[in-house]
Amino acid sequence: MEKSYYCIQFLIIISIAAFIFAYTRYQPEGLGCTTPWCITKTHQKTNIRSSSIFDTDVSSSSHHFTDTPLHPLDPLTVTEINKIRSILLVYAPFKSSFPSISTLSLEESEKVDVLAWKTGDPLPPRRASVVSFLDGQTHILTVDLDMNVVIGHAVNIGSGYPMYTADDLATALQTVFTDLEFNKSIMARGVDFNDLVCVPPSSGWFGPDEEGKRIVKVQCFSSQDTPNFYMRPIEGLTVVIDIDKKEVVKISDTGRGIPIPKATHTDYQYTTTNSPFSDMNPLTNPMSMEQPKGPSFTVENGHIVKWANWVFHLKPDLRAGMVISRAMIRAEDGEYRSVMYKGFASELFVPYMDPDESWYFKSYMDAGEFGLGATAMSLLELNDCPRNAYYMDGVFASADGRPFIQPKMICIFERYAGEIGWRHSEIPTMGFDIRESRPKVTLVARMAASVGNYDYIFDWEFQTDGLIRIKVGLSGMLMVKGTPYENIYNIPNADDMTGTLVSENVVGVVHDHFISFHLDMDIDGTNNSFAKVNLVKKETSPGQSSRKSYLKAVRKVAKTEDDAKIKLKLYDPSEFHVFNPSRRSRLGNPTGYKLVPSGTAASLLDLDDPPQIRAAFTNNQIWVTPHNKSEVWAGGLLVSQSKGEDTLAVWSARNRDIENKDIVLWYTLGFHHVPCQEDFPVMPTVSSSFELKPVNFFDRNPIMGAKPTFHKDLPVCSTVAHAY
Repeated sequence: MEKSYYCIQFLIIISIAAFIFAYTRYQPEGLGCTTPWCITKTHQKTNIRSSSIFDTDVSSSSHHFTDTPLHPLDPLTVTEINKIRSILLVYAPFKSSFPSISTLSLEESEKVDVLAWKTGDPLPPRRASVVSFLDGQTHILTVDLDMNVVIGHAVNIGSGYPMYTADDLATALQTVFTDLEFNKSIMARGVDFNDLVCVPPSSGWFGPDEEGKRIVKVQCFSSQDTPNFYMRPIEGLTVVIDIDKKEVVKISDTGRGIPIPKATHTDYQYTTTNSPFSDMNPLTNPMSMEQPKGPSFTVENGHIVKWANWVFHLKPDLRAGMVISRAMIRAEDGEYRSVMYKGFASELFVPYMDPDESWYFKSYMDAGEFGLGATAMSLLELNDCPRNAYYMDGVFASADGRPFIQPKMICIFERYAGEIGWRHSEIPTMGFDIRESRPKVTLVARMAASVGNYDYIFDWEFQTDGLIRIKVGLSGMLMVKGTPYENIYNIPNADDMTGTLVSENVVGVVHDHFISFHLDMDIDGTNNSFAKVNLVKKETSPGQSSRKSYLKAVRKVAKTEDDAKIKLKLYDPSEFHVFNPSRRSRLGNPTGYKLVPSGTAASLLDLDDPPQIRAAFTNNQIWVTPHNKSEVWAGGLLVSQSKGEDTLAVWSARNRDIENKDIVLWYTLGFHHVPCQEDFPVMPTVSSSFELKPVNFFDRNPIMGAKPTFHKDLPVCSTVAHAY
């Protein structure tokens, strides 16, 4: 009997994640399960179509056909993507066989040309960067849209493969379903094939046996009686698939004695029939921030966001998810001053801490293997984003080079949560009776990547005082391990556990999350420097003071990349400044911004552990490199099955000069996650953030220009009840 969640496979691969990791694609609501990723054992030959299904996505958003680039950094349009495909179809090396397109994106013009461009000027030449795969080789091409020709073509000779496409993942699943040994194992475990959900996680790289072939490792779950199949793993069954040869390389079946956890209390859907939440009264009344005059921000020409004293360029990106460029803030004299040329999440590393055969390889690089934009699901109005939010679609290319739309991928909104931007009161006895306060109203650009079981919420928040806060929230569901134990009293040796027992037969495995941010800071221009400002304890001289010690800020400017490699230490407090040595404040201080870390984590893996070699950008929390157009992705251009030959750590080992140069600041935000029972069956969102805060950039606090809110500014509302 068919069940409403037959299409769960689609949600997995389209979500990608700790296991599924695919090239997510969207379709209009109401089409049902009609994509090549909606594959179960009993429907593996149903609805298998070519990537041309993405034409449906484009036609459902027909206004994108008329999109025209108006800024040098605007992403490729539907028309441009179609044009690139036409150029590649007649390109000599691809005439006999069209390659699988992994990524197709704007190849941005040189920075100097972008900075020189003014509104009304002709756009610099429009070019596209194409990463594709054909006949076992990765092809990296540059396509000139003005000349209608391929002007650059390189074949990768190093390690690593491009991002997986949806076709790659569909191939892996179809292959595993046709394997007799696999099917016997499923039957032996008593799983109904109608309830079988399989996902193809990436394999990492762990030695020469995995070289020369692109592989994924398929693992499966039971969706019987729940949409939350992640809580019902078929433990110990891992199938290694060569996705190019479409064959099973190896099957590991070690967990037949481990029961599949029960579905009890795992359903999380509010609208599900017999939902555990359906009869509950809400704990709080609905609430929202009302804006009677509408939002204060504007989005001009599709990608230029203007709000308060800020202006910046915003675009979706298949790999990074969301890119902020040309961020400028208005000074008191009306001049817009440069703060940041480009900022985005460069890589996301998620290693699980279990050495078992079915777990050791789980060391995902979510941006480079699956794409944060490719997995960005449509945001939900009123819950993901408030009223008056502006939504931005992503326009990307599918594996066959045709355009498709990621609808409502990014939202922009103003936020006021009752926080105070600034306040001060004077006690009347001092001769003043002053009560002054300013509400903290901010602008947020948000996207959420649903990488399989995990959801990553990215916020770029702009404040009127010049501060930028970048926050990452982790939500979704745990990736759990099946166990024969129902409670801790059954476990003979608790030291053998690699996580926490979060429910009967369910272990939440300890794991980490590291997000590396590329921050091309341009403080009042391109030539900047980096300084570490140490807080150093000084001893007072005999007889100098009743104090015995005090702190002093000692500033040291980094001259080379090695000087700027920072491991954060609680008992070695420092500030980290990017400043313009040529631009001075009214008082003579160099204008700058400082990086303000928040709660973070450091990788504890051995430096020679294969996952750590690939993710060596986590060896330090802060790096500074010279601007280099080819040094964009902290884990390398080609991440899948890479050996770590092309990473931030490799580039920075050159120890180049960085003083008074065009420099890029890299910061890695980290989380250690030791699961607990409250993470079952779904996880509450846990967040961390960091800030980019002005330091001597303004002559005085820009919040002085903010106005307080008065009753006359707001609509008159009445309540039906009062809280006392």
